Amino acid sequence: MKKFVIKPKIYFNEGSMEFLKEIKGTCAFIVSDSVMEKLGYLQKTIDYLNETGIKSAVFTEVLPDPDVKVIAAGMKRYLETHADTIVALGGGSVIDAAKGILYSLWQFKKAAGEEFKKPLFIAIPSTSGTGSEVTNFSVITAEGEKVCIVDEWMAPDIAILDSTCIQHVPQAVVADTGIDALVHAIEAYVSTQATDCTDALAEKAVQLIFDNLRTLYNDVSNSFARERIQNASCIAGMAFTNTNLGINHSLAHALGGTFHISHGRSNALLLSAVLEYNANLNSNASRHVSEKFAKLAAILQLPARTYREGTINFMQAIKDLKKSLGIPNGIRELGIDKSKFENEVSNMVDLALHDRCTPTNPRQPSREDLIGIYQKSF
Repeated sequence: MKKFVIKPKIYFNEGSMEFLKEIKGTCAFIVSDSVMEKLGYLQKTIDYLNETGIKSAVFTEVLPDPDVKVIAAGMKRYLETHADTIVALGGGSVIDAAKGILYSLWQFKKAAGEEFKKPLFIAIPSTSGTGSEVTNFSVITAEGEKVCIVDEWMAPDIAILDSTCIQHVPQAVVADTGIDALVHAIEAYVSTQATDCTDALAEKAVQLIFDNLRTLYNDVSNSFARERIQNASCIAGMAFTNTNLGINHSLAHALGGTFHISHGRSNALLLSAVLEYNANLNSNASRHVSEKFAKLAAILQLPARTYREGTINFMQAIKDLKKSLGIPNGIRELGIDKSKFENEVSNMVDLALHDRCTPTNPRQPSREDLIGIYQKSF
């Protein structure tokens, strides 16, 4: 038996933040960051909530890759507010932090034998990549390591995809988050937990990303492309929250945490080597993954008369896409010293092998397999 769950109600396209005027409650705890405050979106959120009689308490101490100190500070601030609504306004780090705060409060109260009623949880993403607004995943940094928490309790109740919130995203962030969404879709598509429902979502997300990401990268003011990529990110999120991910994310979590590389860029740097490993074209083993890659190639109108031709063309299309987005060919192009990288490989592999994303990868890797992927990606 398998299951498929889509929990959040989703409001999308330009101007959808106005839905906040319809929220019922007394106090909203807004988790955000300094960027959204400077751009005016934080005040806009407060104003919308004020119109419906909801007062706001603000927590803007979230930084990229939120750690347990941020979670602890957010818990303390939340407990002072008695809020019945929590709004996460920002990128993946902000939404992950809000999830971490809620999850930690729930666990804390449960350990104390107390009931914790979950507040209405609204997520408003300011980037298009994580899909965190519709997932039950949260990545928190603990003692320098990225820890992936997975629990349905953390999933937002409402997701608001207002494309105006991503109109100021820098070009490099468009590239990194766009590829992150692409990896979500691909890994969901070949996950051991994939179903017809998740396949449909993954296929659509891949198509939307290939059709619109280059356009958005070259012109972030293009509202049509912004909406399509934001939708693709959300759709990919709905897919992978039902399937889990794979070793692209496991390896990226370890790489990003070790060398302080953004999550999307880490995924992008590893993607080609992971695709080649999972496709396993030089083996007589199951063709399941390569046949699915060939199907994606056909959806993208690439030559795919055989599973091998389709897979090769799909992998090349991804290389071409990354190049057009200014993504480096290898990790070494980031200026990371080769000897320092090699010294960290063993520890990164240990982290990846124990990552929550590894068990659903279509091929179960050995240490040597993961070492080889890191070396090839370097």
